[in-house]
Amino acid sequence: MKVNESTLDRVARAAIGLMLLGAGIFAAKGTFGIVLDVLGGILLFTAATGMCLLYMPFKFSTLPKK
Repeated sequence: MKVNESTLDRVARAAIGLMLLGAGIFAAKGTFGIVLDVLGGILLFTAATGMCLLYMPFKFSTLPKK
């Protein structure tokens, strides 16, 4: 699969993912905490791989044009 996220997009996803993961682990309880953990994990995964599956059907990319 092809990378479709810019560096800024990846850094933002990683930062937000870490915040959501931390909030899910330390602040939220029950189902809401689990939802925050899952969303944070998804954002961290997309930041690490540089690929967003939701961008693909729309042929969207945040990479700079060459």
